[in-house]
Amino acid sequence: MTAIDIAAVRRDFPILSRNVYNRPLIYLDNAATTQKPLCVLDAMREEYLNVNANVHRGVHYLSQQATDLHEAARERVRQFINARKTEEIIFTRGTTESINLVASSFCYDMMKAGDEVIVSEMEHHSNIVPWQLQATRQGIVVKVLPMNDNGELRMEALETMITEKTKLISIAHVSNVLGTVNPVAEIIKTAHAHGVPVLVDGAQSAPHLKVDVTALDCDFYAFSGHKMYGPTGVGVLYGKEEWLDRLPPYQGGGEMIDRVSFDHTTFAQLPYKFEAGTPDYVATHGLATAIDYMEHIGMEKITTYERELTSYCMEKMSEIDGIRLFGTQKEKDAVVSFLVNDIHHLDMGTLLDRLGIAVRTGHHCAEPLMHRLGIQGTVRASFAFYNTKEEVDALVAGVKRVSQMF
Repeated sequence: MTAIDIAAVRRDFPILSRNVYNRPLIYLDNAATTQKPLCVLDAMREEYLNVNANVHRGVHYLSQQATDLHEAARERVRQFINARKTEEIIFTRGTTESINLVASSFCYDMMKAGDEVIVSEMEHHSNIVPWQLQATRQGIVVKVLPMNDNGELRMEALETMITEKTKLISIAHVSNVLGTVNPVAEIIKTAHAHGVPVLVDGAQSAPHLKVDVTALDCDFYAFSGHKMYGPTGVGVLYGKEEWLDRLPPYQGGGEMIDRVSFDHTTFAQLPYKFEAGTPDYVATHGLATAIDYMEHIGMEKITTYERELTSYCMEKMSEIDGIRLFGTQKEKDAVVSFLVNDIHHLDMGTLLDRLGIAVRTGHHCAEPLMHRLGIQGTVRASFAFYNTKEEVDALVAGVKRVSQMF
């Protein structure tokens, strides 16, 4: 496999060559959001300059051209995750809205008081809070699949947790704190054996792994554009056609209707039933361009390189006196979370920032996981294919320098 030309890639991201505090920027906050290559910015600027018009139903040239780009983006996403039909691709504002859509529509139509949804102990808040809201509104029960001390789900517990009241399992593909790559294929197989559908939170997997929703056989899959080199404010919900047909609309308004009268409204066919209002059609074009960029590099190359970088970082960080590394499992991807002695994570992150090193600190929208680990938060370094071993070395040196200050 030919290696990624990192120098050439970095030239596509001008922000990586800037300085902060008179030091070269080392951007290691990719799990929060990735930087955007010039081709994405150029594609969106070109559309705003030359093709800007509201999509669908417009008879004029610009509207038809904008519609073509928007629907071509839908097809591009379908190819990227290997869905069977473009009708199964719903554009949303991101993973959070995608999960909220399923939580709202699925619980409204498919669940009653006492019915259960299973999530895991390592979930992001956006895969916890929507279900808690439904628990308050409709009386559903949220059950939690535990993990072991290495950061791996206790799969032996799953079988016993599923009951006749379990209606859905909603699980992260990759933990945004631990980097754990969860065995979602096994989870889906177990769930389906009990007739239970599965929603996969792919926010941290779609940028790093080759995703095939048909092979996984998941029922829903959610991810965000801004974490995979695309624009903010756009994301995707994949859903099997048979499920999306059964679910009621999430929001009402323009675009998602067939006929409206004051007496009765009928809804549009998929995917438009779930896309009320004007979509961010420029952002969908940007997302499609980002997908083109990633696949031009090669998803297998991206996975291999980022895992090598993660392993290298874990090895080097483990040599630091007093360090605690969180997430020491074998299947790990693109995230290293740590604490050093009794140095507060905010202090560590702030001082690393003065060295030009951008990391994220805090609970990472995963407070229940922090409680499980017995801590308030971590420092998190997260990688993209434009990061380098030299940047990892700078991070390690920075952590050592900060540690000496304390």
